Amino acid sequence: MSEITLQTPATLLTHWQGHRDLTRRTIEAFPEEGFGQHAAPGMRPFQMMALEILGMMDYQLEWLRSGKPHWEDPDPEQKLPSRAEILQRWDKQTAELAETFPKVGAETWLTPVDTPFGRMSPFKSAEYLIENEIHHRAQGFVYLRELGVTPPGFYERGDVTEE
Repeated sequence: MSEITLQTPATLLTHWQGHRDLTRRTIEAFPEEGFGQHAAPGMRPFQMMALEILGMMDYQLEWLRSGKPHWEDPDPEQKLPSRAEILQRWDKQTAELAETFPKVGAETWLTPVDTPFGRMSPFKSAEYLIENEIHHRAQGFVYLRELGVTPPGFYERGDVTEE
């Protein structure tokens, strides 16, 4: 049996961009007041979850650009951005992700380093960030249904169509 490569940085990027597009459509689906105020008991509003995803993406992008992971906790006193501001930042990051990925050397992707979240490679970190985004998007889907809004189809991603 010959070996095959199932995941490359290019396929990972395509996969991640599919998830980012779906999460963006989830953010868009929220009514403005529900985005920042609606939450289940003991949970955060989706606005806060989207901000977490944005912060983690900033972390990943900086690591890929500099070769060094660095995390700063968000300022708890920061003014929370509107849904439109989050979407604008989301689009900027998505473009930065597409620009940054091809510039990362193959060895960098698989080299584990000490991070604030444990020892891992940029590739494993990216996989975790995708899983974290999916987790929060699913929470957002529940919130949307509670608000009487039908969420986008979880299967409606450009990266899952047959070639």
